[in-house]
Amino acid sequence: MLSILRNRTYRHLFLAQIIALLGTGLATVALALLAYELAGGAAGAVLGTALAIKMIAYIGIAPIVGAFADQLPRRSLLIAMDVVRASVAIVLPFVDQIWQIYLLIFIMQSASAAFTPTFQATIPDILPDERDYTRALSLSRLAYDTENLVSPMLAAALLSVMSFHWLFSGTAIGFIASALLVSTTVLERSRSTEPRKGGIYTKTTRGMRIYLKTPRLQGLLALTLAAAAASAMVIVNTVVIVRDILGLGQRDVAFAFAAYGGGSILAALILPRLLDRISDRTIMIGAAASLSVGLAGLAVGLPIAGLAWLWPTLLGGWFILGIAYSMSVTPTGRLLRRSANAEDRPALFAAQFALSHVCWLIAYPVVGWLGAEVTQEAALGSMAILAGFGSGLALWLWPRHDPQIIAHSHDELAPDHPHLQKDHGENRIASHPYVIDELHEHWPNRV
Repeated sequence: MLSILRNRTYRHLFLAQIIALLGTGLATVALALLAYELAGGAAGAVLGTALAIKMIAYIGIAPIVGAFADQLPRRSLLIAMDVVRASVAIVLPFVDQIWQIYLLIFIMQSASAAFTPTFQATIPDILPDERDYTRALSLSRLAYDTENLVSPMLAAALLSVMSFHWLFSGTAIGFIASALLVSTTVLERSRSTEPRKGGIYTKTTRGMRIYLKTPRLQGLLALTLAAAAASAMVIVNTVVIVRDILGLGQRDVAFAFAAYGGGSILAALILPRLLDRISDRTIMIGAAASLSVGLAGLAVGLPIAGLAWLWPTLLGGWFILGIAYSMSVTPTGRLLRRSANAEDRPALFAAQFALSHVCWLIAYPVVGWLGAEVTQEAALGSMAILAGFGSGLALWLWPRHDPQIIAHSHDELAPDHPHLQKDHGENRIASHPYVIDELHEHWPNRV
């Protein structure tokens, strides 16, 4: 897996990703403490609103940036977004009003909504070989999981010698270092084979239209809903289960999150070899179904487990969910890569970024409300149903036979059209990698 780090451009981008993630993790801890300093007991409401603003920025900004990313120099865009995020991090320690937090979070997350899909769409161009790209996806998953484990520990160590306000400085340093690393790379702008048609609306919705017209990506969206159901349960209700139901301490909350992250890391390590032998569809749908089964098992198992078995049952359940979650989402980039031309990838990655956060917006409030107003068993059960629904929907939407090369015809084109001359035989039947674009606006009928 680590052999792909011999590629200098990818190595620098991967290091930039790790450093930026560590900075983001420090900002998460610092923001929680800042909200408590300004709002006291209402800090939860402040953080909830900030999280909602983050999702709105992701959903609204990513498609707009994705529409024009193919026309912009990628390296300059990535550096500019890192500079914006660093600037916000530097300002955050000086705020003294709640509304200032909301405004700055919107600016920072809007920059992230521009940075992340553009970064993700760049990697397939740097690593054109699918085996290398698969390993890059697993390394990226490892980076996210490692950040979840390392950032809280790093924050705890720093807080023992400094005020939380200084954590924002660490965040700024992380983004600046990321920008410097990106500046050492050479990233080519995607070259379109044909000029883009249409106005702002057409360009802005291009990624969404490609996404929603591609059967395998329709299935991916359903799988994302299943993954969001399980992960939202872990993120929102772990602290409640550990502290209120089990009566354990803050360290045990960290252990629970570590069990989930450890499962995800294990899956990321073994996935590259599995994907060499087993199809993405089989692994991803099977993993999503495992999420539903795991959540349902915990909903039934936690109430009947004896007091001595509650804690190990939760840790084991979270570990299994971590494995299944990682397996259901890590191959996502492979599907996006094969579902668009190079010039459309930024828009498609932006569409995935936005649509995935719609799934989070559904799962977050439902699991939080059920856990608080009903029971944790009800929250687990409802997320099991939601994950099962997503798994079943993906099984139906994503065809079992899903070739990349699809025979099709173009009766609407003139015989001398360049596309017919290039890719078609005398019978006007084409067989080439099929993606939604200006010449292929609809998916061929399933056989």
